[in-house]
Amino acid sequence: MSTTKKIAGAALAAALGVTTLSACGGGGDAKDKSAGASDAPKSKTVTLVSHDSFNATEAVLKEFEQQSGYTVKVLKSGDAGAALNQEILTKGSPRGDVFFGVDNTLLSRALDNGVFTPYQAKGLDTVKPEFVLDKQHRVTPVDSGDICVNYDKAYFADKKIAPPQTLDDLVKPEYKNLLVTENAATSSPGLGFLLASVGKYGEEGWKDYWSKLKANGVEVVDGWEQAYNERFSGSAGGKKAKGDRPLVVSYASSPPVEVLYGEPQPAEAPTGVATGTCFRQVEFAGLLKGAKNEEGGKALIDFLVSKKFQEDMPLQMFVNPVVKDAKLPELFTKHGVVVDKPENVAPEAIAKNREQWVKTWSSLVVK
Repeated sequence: MSTTKKIAGAALAAALGVTTLSACGGGGDAKDKSAGASDAPKSKTVTLVSHDSFNATEAVLKEFEQQSGYTVKVLKSGDAGAALNQEILTKGSPRGDVFFGVDNTLLSRALDNGVFTPYQAKGLDTVKPEFVLDKQHRVTPVDSGDICVNYDKAYFADKKIAPPQTLDDLVKPEYKNLLVTENAATSSPGLGFLLASVGKYGEEGWKDYWSKLKANGVEVVDGWEQAYNERFSGSAGGKKAKGDRPLVVSYASSPPVEVLYGEPQPAEAPTGVATGTCFRQVEFAGLLKGAKNEEGGKALIDFLVSKKFQEDMPLQMFVNPVVKDAKLPELFTKHGVVVDKPENVAPEAIAKNREQWVKTWSSLVVK
C-alpha cells in the first residue's frame, strides 16, 4: 500500500531513502530543555518512519526543530504496507519514534499487533471528529484523501462520449477496455477501490460488480506508478509511455498535480474525477512502542496536527488537512474537486473481512 497515500503527487516528487530534512543549529540550552532530562545525543533526534510519499517544506520542518530543539530524521521505507510490516516485525524495538502513513484500510493490522503507545495529541480537539477512528488514541489522524477513478478529458472529448461519473457507469459497454486499476492485494488505491465497491454494493453485491468489471475489460496492474504513469493516457507520464487507458484509479487530488507539474503549466487540468467512484482514505501517525525518544515523538505528533503543518501538506503530499481551520491552497480549490459522498466501510468491518475480501477479489479478477 501507499498511501496515500497520498500521495499521488508525492510519488512523483519525493526522494527515497533515509533523509535528515534539516539540521538543528545552535542553542544547546534550548535543545536540552526540550529533550528532557537525558543528555544523550539520541534524545536530540526524533525519527519519523514513513512511506516513500512523506514530504514537507524544509522551512516548516526547520521551524519545528527550532521551537522544539529536536532534529527530525525521516526514514522512508517503501509503501505504507511494507513500512508497517517492518514495524510489526521489530515491535518493541522500533526503527524510529513515530510512524506516519498507516491508513484506515490497514489500521486494524497495526492496532492488533500493538505497535503503538497511546498518546492524545495536543491539538486533537481541532481535528474533525469523523477522522478520529481510534478512541484509545493509539493513532492520531493527520490527513485524508479520496481514491477515485480519474479520466482523460481529451479522450472523451475527442470520442464525444461523456466520461463516467459513478461505479455503475464503469460496467457500461461504452467504457469497455478503458479502465486500469491497481491490484487490491499489493496497492493502497487498488484496495481502496475494492472497498468503494464493498461500500456501494454490500457484502454480496461487490462480487457481482467485479465480475461485470472483468467482463468489461478492466486491466489490473501491480501499483499506482504503473497504472497512472504508464497505462493512463491522461497523465504526463502516461502520454510519454503511450498509455492507452483513459480511465485509472488514482486520487481526487491528481488533477491539481497535473497542473502543478505541467510543462508548460496548463490553465485547466487535463484530467477529471468521477466523483461517484470514491473511497475516503485517512492517514494516521502513532508513537511507536519502545521509542527511544518518546518525548520527541510526542512533540512531533503534536506538530503534525498543527495548523502550520496541516496547511503545508496539500502541496507536499497532495492530501487534505484534517483540522477544522486549515485552508487549502488555490491550486486545490481551483483544479481539485470536492467529494461530498465518498464510500466508506467501517474500520471494524475492514478489520474482520479485509484479508478474505482481497483473497476473493484475487480469485475473481486476477486468476
